[in-house]
Amino acid sequence: MAMNRSELVAAVAEKSGNSQTAVNGVLDAVFEIFATSVANGEKITIPGWLAVERTDRAARTGRNPQTGETIQIPAGHSVKLTAGSKLKASVSNKK
Repeated sequence: MAMNRSELVAAVAEKSGNSQTAVNGVLDAVFEIFATSVANGEKITIPGWLAVERTDRAARTGRNPQTGETIQIPAGHSVKLTAGSKLKASVSNKK
């Protein structure tokens, strides 16, 4: 079972007593800050819940699976999400 964005917005609005429009605006702002900060190489940490950071990937040699030809894969960036202690504890208590 997965929760999509509209279900998340509805749940947060109900729990907080705010309108869904207000909650949706806040989520938009949070995700925008995450995107710009992580793109600039900043780490975002919400203590106990999660950490988001940009990681660097070195250039490497790969292989085309269809032809077997060797190809060069350029260096790049990725995103790393790390669960915090409160999130891990809440998951380990569920059965």
